[in-house]
Amino acid sequence: MMSKLYKQSSIMAVYKDHMGDDNSVVNAARVSFAKDASNFTPEQNKNLIKYLAKHNHWTPFAHAFVTLHIKAPIAIHAQCVKHQVGFAMNTVSRRYVSEAPDYYLPIFREKPIGSVKQGSGDEFTGAQQSNMQLVYSSHMRTSIDLYEQLIESGVAPEQARFVLPQGVMTEWVWSGSLMAWARFYNQRTDPHAQKEIQEVAYLAGKIIKLLFPVAWEALTND
Repeated sequence: MMSKLYKQSSIMAVYKDHMGDDNSVVNAARVSFAKDASNFTPEQNKNLIKYLAKHNHWTPFAHAFVTLHIKAPIAIHAQCVKHQVGFAMNTVSRRYVSEAPDYYLPIFREKPIGSVKQGSGDEFTGAQQSNMQLVYSSHMRTSIDLYEQLIESGVAPEQARFVLPQGVMTEWVWSGSLMAWARFYNQRTDPHAQKEIQEVAYLAGKIIKLLFPVAWEALTND
């Protein structure tokens, strides 16, 4: 009898769609004077974008949009959901999807000294890290097995999903304005943010920077 294959996945962000470019920001700002980017040199338009970002003139950056497909653990998705302004999100639903999910295998980190709040210290190493990952993986597989058993027994998927840990992966399509993405990036790449959501932010930023190089640099100093 073949052993069952359990799927592990990494955090990912994939480009889906976008609307606009750096000139979209310029055009939104220059309409106040009944002009657009074509009335000025590229250097002048670049300087305008920098000025807008520096002085917190956010609205011109709300006219450009980016859509990404994100895959991350449920616990990280819960943090992303908190970012509402300027975003729209549609998530895979286990009310309708019943096949076994992937799970995330973290590199475990120490609890920060003198703190019970969000945060972590150095990574565990050697046998200590390996043993933690083995115990964790065993728990994840047991939970996934139970989930599948409930489905096979005829339990509604919307209830069977209750046994799945926060380390299983979920996926969502996430659309947001350039302004919204920059705020997310700046908040979630802060050293105090959980490392896994930092990874989501860095992956998203890597994509968006290629689409809006001038505006993204001005908004994030990336």
